[in-house]
Amino acid sequence: MPKVEECGTRRAYFRQEEVFFSTLPLMEQANNIKEVAKRNILTSGIISTYPFISSSIFDEEGVFIGTNSYNHSLVFIDRYNTNRYKNANMCIFGTSGAGKSFYTKLLILRNRLIGINQYVIDPDREYDLLANYLEGTLIKLGPNSNTYINILDIRKESLEENNKGYLATKIGRLIGFFNLVFGELKEDEKGILEEKIIECYRQKQITFDDESLYKKIIKDNEEKIIFKESKDMPILEDLYELFKQDKKTEKFRIKLIPFIKGSLKFFNNRTNIKLEKKLIVGDVYDLGEENLKYGMYLFTELFWDEIKLNRKEKKAIYLDEIWRLIGVTSNKDVAGFIYKIFKTIRKYGGSAVAITQDISDLFSLENGTYGKSILNNSSIKTFFSLEEENIKILAEYTNLSEKEKIEIKSLKKGEALMFVGDEHILTKIEADDYEKKIIIGE
Repeated sequence: MPKVEECGTRRAYFRQEEVFFSTLPLMEQANNIKEVAKRNILTSGIISTYPFISSSIFDEEGVFIGTNSYNHSLVFIDRYNTNRYKNANMCIFGTSGAGKSFYTKLLILRNRLIGINQYVIDPDREYDLLANYLEGTLIKLGPNSNTYINILDIRKESLEENNKGYLATKIGRLIGFFNLVFGELKEDEKGILEEKIIECYRQKQITFDDESLYKKIIKDNEEKIIFKESKDMPILEDLYELFKQDKKTEKFRIKLIPFIKGSLKFFNNRTNIKLEKKLIVGDVYDLGEENLKYGMYLFTELFWDEIKLNRKEKKAIYLDEIWRLIGVTSNKDVAGFIYKIFKTIRKYGGSAVAITQDISDLFSLENGTYGKSILNNSSIKTFFSLEEENIKILAEYTNLSEKEKIEIKSLKKGEALMFVGDEHILTKIEADDYEKKIIIGE
């Protein structure tokens, strides 16, 4: 028979008085009680005593994002904090219905409250209600709109600070646009096209001499020198007429007909809009699937020039369905321009936000060179639920762990895996009922 140990009990008389006094609201505790009562505690236990603080992602001047799924602390991110983040750029990826658009609108709403200038390129007409509620400017580009943007405009703010060469810079951007219109151009075709563009501007007395972009006016009985306005610029029809005069540009002339006489003739107008509000939404939904990239590029160029106006102001540009500009349907000139925005926007106090649900298309041009560059130039990455195929593609360009791959696939609506600097956390996006009504439009 095994030996049975007996267990006895006794009353806890020792130090009862000291223990009793330590429970009273007298803020007193005997030193001997402190010594015998101290215990080791795990870090998980310490975290539970600070429910509203995460040492990893809690920026003092940050915007509220949601709750950390690991420890239920609140997540606040100040993407403009240059001491913590390399840049303020963001990537937001997720399948349709995962919460990607809701999260983007929530960011726009909360950033509007703190006075950040925001520019949104909207191919799916998702931001109209938000623009109206926040008293922003909604610019619709399409057959039924009465707002126009001239692709041939040269703006004073188009040059980088202390740089020269307005026309040379504009030609580079136009080559990208016409690559979208005419298809991938050969080097000799680019040379012929550039020759016609130069001639088109020369007819308006605009040359490679930057002084040609200025004119004299009389205002209040005084002579002033100002930068030329949109009415002083050529329009697409001027270029079309030059194409008619040369057999070598017959191909260009034919492909430009829809923009001059057909369904896209609203591109053949002078700019008649002003960007004075804190929130500007460029709606290109009416352009149709095949033509969305033209409008998206047009707004991107316009907004980029606006962003460079004032370095001291915080601003952000949101490129929804960015794959249309850097994917296989685009070209190296356009993709290079978008990459340049992500690379240099930081010095203008700006943030570029890439949004897409088509991961495979994002990395389809030049073996994913531009998609990878934009991903690497974004300090904050937010991944909502993705299909397994897209997760595999994403894993090729990021340091996703096997556990994180499983997590992304099983995320519920409104949940996201966030890469914030060097931190990786699961986050539940949180919004107040009032915010939800604004975003949903109830």
